[in-house]
Amino acid sequence: MTGSPLLADLIEALRCLPGVGGKSAQRMAFHLLERERTRGLKLAGVLREAMERIGNCTRCRNFSEEPVCALCASASRDRHVLCVVESPTDLAAIEQATGYRGQYFVLLGRLSPLDGLGPEELGLAQLSARLGEGEIEEMIIATNPTVEGEATAHYLAQLAHAGGVKPTRLAHGVPLGGELEYVDRSTLAHAFGSRQALE
Repeated sequence: MTGSPLLADLIEALRCLPGVGGKSAQRMAFHLLERERTRGLKLAGVLREAMERIGNCTRCRNFSEEPVCALCASASRDRHVLCVVESPTDLAAIEQATGYRGQYFVLLGRLSPLDGLGPEELGLAQLSARLGEGEIEEMIIATNPTVEGEATAHYLAQLAHAGGVKPTRLAHGVPLGGELEYVDRSTLAHAFGSRQALE
């Protein structure tokens, strides 16, 4: 359709990005070729370098160029608290929105047998070994409130108990500023069931 096999390959390659369909990929490719060739070459170089050099931290599994990432290497982080998240995106969200100063462990997914994601793929043996070191006192389970996320949270809680670590779970429920009549039924039911005493 483009008259150029290489252009067609570029458009198809751009479609690997999340949320990018055929039209968006074509628009991006045309924009790069029409107006941003220098930046396109820079993008290509940085993309290649990132794909070759960025791996996973051996301690927390977050993205890192070094064997141990800056968060794990930092002496200012609390080594007694470990927050377990599903993805590097979740880690970044917690870092940006909270004052959390503990350690992390990134699962890179959640338990989903249908997708071929079991305990091995999530690095749960590595997490269990880390809990067994005796340094961690609390494990904050910050998986998403989906069916798979809840199943993963349950599995993680058992892992924490087995390692002698106190498991805690992020609170879920009515959003700040939300009105009950607009909250979906499952969120409201979860919030109602997880209510806490006021002091």
